[in-house]
Amino acid sequence: MVACWDCPRGCGVVRDLELGACRAPGRAVVATAMVHMGEEAIISGSGGSGTVFFSGCNLGCVFCQNHNISQVCRGEKMDAEALANTFLKLEADWVHNINLVSPSHFSAQIAEAIKLAKQKGIKLPFVYNSGGYDSLKTLKEMDGLIDIYMPDLKFADDALGSKYSGVDDYFSVAAPAIAEMARQAGAPVVAGGIMHRGLLVRHLVMPGMVQDSMAALDWLKANAPDAIVNIMDQYRPTYQAHNYPEINRRLDAGEYRQVVEYYEKLEFKYAHLLPQGYMFL
Repeated sequence: MVACWDCPRGCGVVRDLELGACRAPGRAVVATAMVHMGEEAIISGSGGSGTVFFSGCNLGCVFCQNHNISQVCRGEKMDAEALANTFLKLEADWVHNINLVSPSHFSAQIAEAIKLAKQKGIKLPFVYNSGGYDSLKTLKEMDGLIDIYMPDLKFADDALGSKYSGVDDYFSVAAPAIAEMARQAGAPVVAGGIMHRGLLVRHLVMPGMVQDSMAALDWLKANAPDAIVNIMDQYRPTYQAHNYPEINRRLDAGEYRQVVEYYEKLEFKYAHLLPQGYMFL
């Protein structure tokens, strides 16, 4: 039994005996593994993304749209061998990649599973799809195993992360983590409309936070200029958002448009690979 230091929370608990902040046991818990058509076009393509949704999360976002998975830990417990076989089964469905959703708190087992899957002959790129709250130690252990990093950059202000995501240092952790992802991934490789390597950063525009969104984009432009960026418009008040009146509403089309126009002014090098649209309500 080993104490867990996988994520930046540094709980140090033995997860076979007690639960840490991620609410997860020692072995990885998979909520579902499926062919997913709902990711970005350069990830899902025509064949879908082979998506493994892990239960639990090292964040506590009050607006989480997947709170039935992230805030409870239900599903099938898997060791590294079972995970590797899950990856191989998805490959047999002709998906474009293996998409690891919320992997941060199971990173050690996932790394072992990827190595096993590669030994068994898997050829697909692996996608590390996280909330951005990742430790540098974990990411360096993933170096050479992950082809595509797909983190969120939720906030550029630690105070917002503290209020809405349950950690006091969200941006202070996510910024160096995403910089490390950028270092590992390098310039994007996209062939036939499908991403094979690179960094794709998601930013969800939230009500009343246009200036923070712009600050996040400024940081990305300066520190991860090769990133493909997806500016997301699908915020809706769910889970515990009703307790926060300022975010207990849908995003206004004008707010989203301001952020997209600012993004276009920054002229990211690879913006053409994932064009942004305007939301109209």
